[in-house]
Amino acid sequence: MAEPYTVRIEVRGYETDSQGHLNQAVYLQYAEHARWSALRRAGIEQSTLLGRGVGPVALETTVRYLRELRAGDEVDVDCVFEWGDGKTFRIRQSVTRSDGTVSAEVTSVGGLLDLTARKLVKDPAEVFRELATDPGVLGL
Repeated sequence: MAEPYTVRIEVRGYETDSQGHLNQAVYLQYAEHARWSALRRAGIEQSTLLGRGVGPVALETTVRYLRELRAGDEVDVDCVFEWGDGKTFRIRQSVTRSDGTVSAEVTSVGGLLDLTARKLVKDPAEVFRELATDPGVLGL
């Protein structure tokens, strides 16, 4: 299994709710930011995907909220891609405070949509491998 790709994010005050902790929806934004950062680190930009006529799609996302986050907390959001033989792949992520406390776990099932046919491509791993300059970031 590949090493997780990780980005650091500081929780901003405007992302918190009336109770002073990170709004639930923002965890999803952090996870998506980490996924796009991993793709960019692998050498794949949104324009690269569009030029190929494909785009990543989220098919399922599960979030386990474990510990609250507050404004000013620094978190590391990691990202591990898991590839199989089918049209979908899994992404496992953790949101971890700088003190090592895991605040959330995010598990997603994704695919790569052919933007013309509007169907999932048969082998998303192969497409990502072809487009990436550093496919190891994606576990390929």
